[in-house]
Amino acid sequence: MAGTIPHKPRILVPEKVSQDGLALLSGEYEVDSRPQGVSPEELLTLISDVDALIVRSETKVTAEVLRAGSRLRVVARAGVGVDNIDVEAATAGGIIVVNSPAGNILAAAEHTVALLLATARNVGRADRITKAGRWERGKLVGVEVGRKTLGIVGLGKVGMKVARMCIGLGMKVIAFDPYANPDLVRQTGVERLVPRLVDMLPEVDFLTIHTPLLASTLDLIGAAEFSLMKPTARVLNVARGGVYNEAALLDALNNGVIAGAGLDVFTKEPPEQNTPAWELVHHEKVISTPHLGASTVEAQENVAVDVCTQVAAVLRGELPTSAVNAPLILPEEYRALKPYAKLIERMGGLYTQHFASPTTPAGIGGRHFELVYHGDLAGVSSSRPLLAALVRGLVSPFSDTGGRHVNIVNATAVAREKGIVIRETHAHSGSATGGEVYASSVTLRALAVPEGTESQQDRDKKDGGDAGSQVIEGYVSGNTAYISRLDRFEASFSPEGTLLILHNHDEPGKIGGVGSVLGRHGVNIRFMQVASLAKRPKSLENGRSEVVVLGARDDTQAMRASSLEEGVKKNGNEALMILGIDGDVGKEVIEDLRTAEGILNVSLVRL
Repeated sequence: MAGTIPHKPRILVPEKVSQDGLALLSGEYEVDSRPQGVSPEELLTLISDVDALIVRSETKVTAEVLRAGSRLRVVARAGVGVDNIDVEAATAGGIIVVNSPAGNILAAAEHTVALLLATARNVGRADRITKAGRWERGKLVGVEVGRKTLGIVGLGKVGMKVARMCIGLGMKVIAFDPYANPDLVRQTGVERLVPRLVDMLPEVDFLTIHTPLLASTLDLIGAAEFSLMKPTARVLNVARGGVYNEAALLDALNNGVIAGAGLDVFTKEPPEQNTPAWELVHHEKVISTPHLGASTVEAQENVAVDVCTQVAAVLRGELPTSAVNAPLILPEEYRALKPYAKLIERMGGLYTQHFASPTTPAGIGGRHFELVYHGDLAGVSSSRPLLAALVRGLVSPFSDTGGRHVNIVNATAVAREKGIVIRETHAHSGSATGGEVYASSVTLRALAVPEGTESQQDRDKKDGGDAGSQVIEGYVSGNTAYISRLDRFEASFSPEGTLLILHNHDEPGKIGGVGSVLGRHGVNIRFMQVASLAKRPKSLENGRSEVVVLGARDDTQAMRASSLEEGVKKNGNEALMILGIDGDVGKEVIEDLRTAEGILNVSLVRL
């Protein structure tokens, strides 16, 4: 019998994608390009014999579509966001999801500068008046941007590019970003990082925000923030609709609290009539554009070439450069490590939200960590998925992808960008705490001193076991992850869902008081645990250490001192109250808990 001819892998492109990218695929693969678009019903029919799917923002890649794609190996988003792709369903089906996180950085930064200059010189209003046949120069006097102060919230790739451009325009640039790498910021030429957003607002002449839209950044700038700004200040948004409270911005413009705005994004696009967004679009003090941040010929070409290159790599059995849902290792290896990767990712998210919240000036930028594997886990042949899981967890609370963009391919680069250094230690002991022995357990320790200046044993002797007391320990039972130690407290809880962690004096009545506060706000408690002080921290014994330098820094910031120490000394015993909750927990709930008698600190953690 004659051998069968293998089919050419088939690639479906149900939207308009730059031909520069598709040209990379046309020779080796069968490309079905449909720039006019396809209906959801047509997509379900077409996907059954497709090996790769390349989309932009219009096509909804649902779990149903992914299930119908029995041959599907990779879904590529020609852009940054993957909100239109069910990433969890793709992961469950073994389908790789890739995107192009860097293809439109320059375009977004340039559009920000365009809006800055347009608002400074009243370009939009001048254009409308002139085209209407009126020559009203006296009403259109603008301001120069040179020697003015630009405030940037969020120094990611776009924020950094904006900073460099505006420094080139002769502007003074200051910034707020709890997670920025201070060394990289200084090299960029940013004059300084401010510890709090409110410290910057009275000083700036222009304010631009470059953050993802998360619970912590929704309505980041509202009436209270606008009231702190100069009446001559102007604000810009080429990031996400919702970071400015649109109703508060409209009031600020109408009442002369600020002078103008340049807006490219809105909470709903296009804005609906009779909404604040609609009024902002038509406001004489606003330059408005229809989400053009990434709409350049070059940006569309860049993202298309990027994702098409990655699709070709995946179809050849190679690793992509921007996999959203990696790690990519052999299935049997990943099955063994998957519960521990989940544990370590949750430990990273718990660390960032409990120890290094957005209110902490240092954040995680420039931090050094030690990841200690105990027991059977210490003998793993490749710990790259575990390292990637830690980086993913550390950055997930302030990432619009929830950290899914971090994988074993790009974890090193992400960590280096944040100045994070991670050292692995293989301890070969069972329990990390000296209590019940588990086959495998993990310790995450934030180091208080730069690597190389002290041995772990020296730190243990000096600090009673754990430098700086910022420690999280955990283990896996079955497929369920548990936290066995948090800071100086012994615990036993599963890190999932929404958690409230309260540091309090260990006195009668505290549980009832907390329950009353939450009850008044309609917050339901799923579980509650009181964690007591650990009796005896255990040092590492007979461990072998491997240093994995994932960051670019040679030093580390000193661990923040506990602001709670004085209160603890006055009242003696202390404890942690850990609550799993349902319901909306806003700033008012947190503030009521913080001001309750005997409560030393409160952190809200979402995992």
